[in-house]
Amino acid sequence: MTAIEAESSGCGAGTAAAPEGHAVHGYHHRKDEHLKRLRRIEGQIRGLQRLVDEDVYCIDILTQVSASTKALQSFALQLLEEHLRHCVADAAVKGGDEIDAKVEEATKAIARLLRT
Repeated sequence: MTAIEAESSGCGAGTAAAPEGHAVHGYHHRKDEHLKRLRRIEGQIRGLQRLVDEDVYCIDILTQVSASTKALQSFALQLLEEHLRHCVADAAVKGGDEIDAKVEEATKAIARLLRT
């Protein structure tokens, strides 16, 4: 695989877009968007701390916990979709043991998400 192919698949290592020896992951092209989203979630969590500190009513705090949880779940699903579209799809093209490993890895990640 060339550096250009690795970059477009989102699963290569040592491409021009990533430091030498680091993989370019499926989320690479949306990294700034993801960081912005995570900062918003971080703000929600800090808000929870503030609510507890201010002795806000339990149900109001639980409502905010639910919103924070949904935000994290939504982020996780987006990341999973990008992994499937890039890394798993790339492994499918290559075939062999790599696709089996990527499918197993994704299946375990989905199982972890379902347990939450």
